[in-house]
Amino acid sequence: MKWTSWVTAGVLLGLIGFIVWSSLHVGSVRCEVCIDFEGRQACRAVDGATAAEARTSAINNACAFLASGVTQVMACERTPPTREQCP
Repeated sequence: MKWTSWVTAGVLLGLIGFIVWSSLHVGSVRCEVCIDFEGRQACRAVDGATAAEARTSAINNACAFLASGVTQVMACERTPPTREQCP
């Protein structure tokens, strides 16, 4: 094999290793949020690096289940959660 093939293989293995390592170290904070929107309710729990990131992601996930279309999703994301458990 040529030396360029070894270098390419090494770079690819390093990149794959970094992706696996970083994906395993994401969730240090868990946040659960429940939202009532247009007569429906959804609760979602999300792990994140910070409490604010986990809260925002949980709201986004719940609203993706409850709303359809950009306008409804934006209105849902502005709705205050009915229940929120974040450390």
